[in-house]
Amino acid sequence: MENKIIVDSCLDFNPEIFTADLPLERIPFKLRIDDEELVDQDLSTMLLVDKMKLSKNKVSTACPSPQEYLDAIDPERVNYIITISSKLSGSYNSAVMAAVMAQEKYPGCQVHVLDSESAAAGEDLLFMKLQSFLEENLPANEIVSKLMDFITNMRTMFILNSLDNLAKNGRISGTMALLGKVLKVVPIMTDNGEGEIALKEKVRGKKKAFSRLVEIIADEVSDASEKILAIAHVHAQETAENLKKAIEEKCNFKDVVIFEAGGLSTVYADNGGVIVAY
Repeated sequence: MENKIIVDSCLDFNPEIFTADLPLERIPFKLRIDDEELVDQDLSTMLLVDKMKLSKNKVSTACPSPQEYLDAIDPERVNYIITISSKLSGSYNSAVMAAVMAQEKYPGCQVHVLDSESAAAGEDLLFMKLQSFLEENLPANEIVSKLMDFITNMRTMFILNSLDNLAKNGRISGTMALLGKVLKVVPIMTDNGEGEIALKEKVRGKKKAFSRLVEIIADEVSDASEKILAIAHVHAQETAENLKKAIEEKCNFKDVVIFEAGGLSTVYADNGGVIVAY
């Protein structure tokens, strides 16, 4: 049976990584700034950043509905759905509901829903891993088992210019967001192993923070020869390139891939934000 990959728009777009010759459908989030609703599909992130700067209100986000996922499911194929962490959004729950609806509507329909327990670079990395398993023609159950193990062992870390948007939208506490402003430190943020955001370390100065990020990665990964590291950024190509170079000097990753963040990632990471996953 042929396959299909379905993702939400927390997956950042890099045409170089789409190697699998199979259908891919990206289901967009909806972003609301003041009274304007934007669909996270071919959205200008520079325009989005400008609109966020002008607005005094938080940017709200709405995940895809179960019906939108259901419409994307192909009953004639094995469907794999990858979503942003279920602790950060309702996208995963919508996808699970759609899978149940599809199996009721099309008995025997195969749908596998994967909670990335991450976002941005983490979801990008999981997508790449799924592609590689599909190219090996592994059975669906084996692919899902391997991906679950991969998710368990995957790490996500990020350094942002501002934590305000994360705090406004309830993804972190207001106290955590004040760290950079009051104490003049740069927080290195990470996942807590369960798909939620946590503080890893506090470092004084952006340059030192990125240097420390590289050290943390090098300490945690003893042999990266078969691993890929993903970097997602919001209008910070030079920073991402410099980070890639620094990581490659310290670690022997099989590859380091850079992604330009999409709309949803831009809302939370804000301008200049950089996210890594490995």
